[in-house]
Amino acid sequence: MERVPSPRIAVGGFMHETNTFAPTKADFAAFRHGGGWPPLSEGPAMLEATRDVNMAICGFVETAEADGWSLVPTLWCAAVPSAHVTEEAYETIASRLVAAIADALPLDGVYLDLHGAMVAEHLEDGEGELLARVRAIVGPDVPIVASLDLHGNVTPAMVDHADVLVAFRTYPHVDMAETGRRAAVALAPLLAGRRYQKAFRQIPFLIPIAWQSTDMEPNASIYRTVAELETDRVPSVSFLCGFPAADIHDCGPSVVAYGETREAADAAADTIVKKVSAARLAFAGNSLDPLEAVREAQRLAEASTRPVVIADTQDNPGAGGDSNTMGMLKALVEAGATRAAIGAIFDPAMAKAAHEAGVGATIHGALGGAKGVFGDAPYTGAFEVMALSDGDFVATGPFYGGARMRLGPSAHLRVGGVAIVVVSSKAQMADREMFRFVGIEPEAQAILVVKSSVHFRADFAPIAETILVAAAPGPMPVSPAGLSFKKLRSGIDLSPTGPAFV
Repeated sequence: MERVPSPRIAVGGFMHETNTFAPTKADFAAFRHGGGWPPLSEGPAMLEATRDVNMAICGFVETAEADGWSLVPTLWCAAVPSAHVTEEAYETIASRLVAAIADALPLDGVYLDLHGAMVAEHLEDGEGELLARVRAIVGPDVPIVASLDLHGNVTPAMVDHADVLVAFRTYPHVDMAETGRRAAVALAPLLAGRRYQKAFRQIPFLIPIAWQSTDMEPNASIYRTVAELETDRVPSVSFLCGFPAADIHDCGPSVVAYGETREAADAAADTIVKKVSAARLAFAGNSLDPLEAVREAQRLAEASTRPVVIADTQDNPGAGGDSNTMGMLKALVEAGATRAAIGAIFDPAMAKAAHEAGVGATIHGALGGAKGVFGDAPYTGAFEVMALSDGDFVATGPFYGGARMRLGPSAHLRVGGVAIVVVSSKAQMADREMFRFVGIEPEAQAILVVKSSVHFRADFAPIAETILVAAAPGPMPVSPAGLSFKKLRSGIDLSPTGPAFV
């Protein structure tokens, strides 16, 4: 009996979430380093670099290998969310990825691990352009499947050039690897010649990221419905909340559904649109100013044996912040907080000074202070050096899922009763190990302040007495209505309660 050859599938990825209002751009070095993600890798090394971690490409590869597919690794990279990807970085990475796919021809399919909200200096739609270039190489008949972040700003070009787009269903993103597995399942029938009808809908209002958590309503119910809608006739449905800090035409939430017929796809997509529209006002949450948040945390901590967690949401490095605004630290000090910890503050110069001084020393200087952020300034004073680290450790919580963190020279500094994690490389504070690696035990604190919006909930909610959301000065306003948009499509509302962009 003649042996049927296994399908040849090119795999790769290029991931970036772009806050076009953020202060720092993503250059090629940012992708080469990776931040909290594996560094840029190519060829077979790419598969090893992305194994056994909570990432979509890991789940896809595991499933494809189990099915006996022949994988052709090309290039994979990611960078910490920030302002635009530089033109040099985009063109360097995209050209190498596309060239590797061209070199792999002939192919039976392509899988790409993408974010869905990448904006380059010269391109509004980073993923749409990349998918168009790949489509031009492989031709109209080779199926292309891509996984996307729940925060993707899906564009018509992305839908047009991919056969199926499959998005995360959790925020915090604990299902990244699972999404890769679902992408492999979606690709399998396409390899046998099956094709689907597509339905694409854009939701007419922006959703603040602090209220997009799928652990809370309304998204908990919405995403249950998304999963329930998938059948043999509708094999894939995705609802993407969008990343609202992107000044592009197609910024915003969307729904993508794939069906055996146009009617089936349309019906599934319209069901989700109606459910999201009905829940619109539930996406408008409440936040506290810095001092108000700390004093409320102190009040709650008096009767609790567990820490009160405060999200410093407007300086979230997972949304383009530089993780160095000082509003929350100043509020902790002003309120006389004790058994309090904040992290992670990105300040390589202060981390270096701490290493030079050594444990037990007191150093004087200015910590943090984000460039271009109205209302923010460095915190100047004396800091006791409590502990030092090279910044190399494994983040074991459900979001990072075993990823190796490389935060560079890092320090545990102290001001009064406040412990401060200072790092040399940005990464979202979404794992308890990001306190522990410098000797701070998070469970022993009365107050924990984290530079994160939602991802921290995966590892910190189980130990938290409660969670508060604070709005200290930062580049990612709690409400998108606070951003100075210029390029949005006319008529979309800037928040669940408006106003409309005109």
